[in-house]
Amino acid sequence: MAIETQNSGDTWTVGLGDCVEGMRDVPNDSVDFGIHSPPFANLYIYSDSERDMGNSKDDAEFFEHYRYAIQDMLRITVPGRLCAVHCKDLPRYANVYGTTGLIDFPGAIIQEFESAGWVFHSRVTIWKCPVIERERTNNNGLLHKTVLRDRSQVRQGMADYLIVFRKPPAEGDGLMSAKPIATKGFDRYIGEIDPRVCKDHPSKFARRKKSSAGSIDIWQRYADPVWFDINQTNVLNNKESTSEEDVKHICPLQLDLINRAIHVWSDEGDVVFSPFTGIGSEGVGALRMGRKFLGFELKPEYFTTACKNLRVEESKMTVPSLF
Repeated sequence: MAIETQNSGDTWTVGLGDCVEGMRDVPNDSVDFGIHSPPFANLYIYSDSERDMGNSKDDAEFFEHYRYAIQDMLRITVPGRLCAVHCKDLPRYANVYGTTGLIDFPGAIIQEFESAGWVFHSRVTIWKCPVIERERTNNNGLLHKTVLRDRSQVRQGMADYLIVFRKPPAEGDGLMSAKPIATKGFDRYIGEIDPRVCKDHPSKFARRKKSSAGSIDIWQRYADPVWFDINQTNVLNNKESTSEEDVKHICPLQLDLINRAIHVWSDEGDVVFSPFTGIGSEGVGALRMGRKFLGFELKPEYFTTACKNLRVEESKMTVPSLF
């Protein structure tokens, strides 16, 4: 099964089919920045396809499949450029493992990327509200009644992580990318707490009543190891991508996170890539940030919705302003 079909616009292309097979036709050193949220091992199942990496019997089988994508992403990425992976720790269930706890899924991803030749470049912690997690999961470790009964069982809420990897620069380039991202700096802030105008920012270095050096202020915030102002509800609507029998799980990545990562680690006009396009969140973010997008999606319903979302976003870019 190769790529069944593909749709495209002036600034985007999405193929329907297995990303591992689709990447075979992507030229070497042609992707400027990758960002994706992989299937979380065997935690969720997105489709019934045997090519769906979520259809793995265990973590080992998942990484056996994911390894092919990791290796080909290295091949197609410009030397010195980056790939950002959104992930989190996974729950360890008593009925599977004999006891409850957490699985270090981000650590396993780092190990696989490094084994393939990527360099572990950066890690950002994405703050998430533990109260919302408790309301959503009713996890025993987050319940206050557990505090009263046995505090040895309580735990903190689970953050998200953005793990960033760099393809080693070409020999002779030193630390420089084959396509350096050299700009005049950051001219806008992506997030809800702009350090140029916020006097209550938790970091004194990013706290301002007014700004005289906007790009420096923005970078001081972007450089924080914890991004606490990512709007968890700012995601694409996925209702149109589900059907009556579609009881699978979809987790659209937050647009704030996508846009900020693209802002930091790519340049205008660059090609942004996602092997797991879903309903097109990374693609929409790329277009909004003035980049191009290439992606693959295995599930036909998600593929159709992604193409629709990308067409709508591209049309906004081409409609002239009345003013």
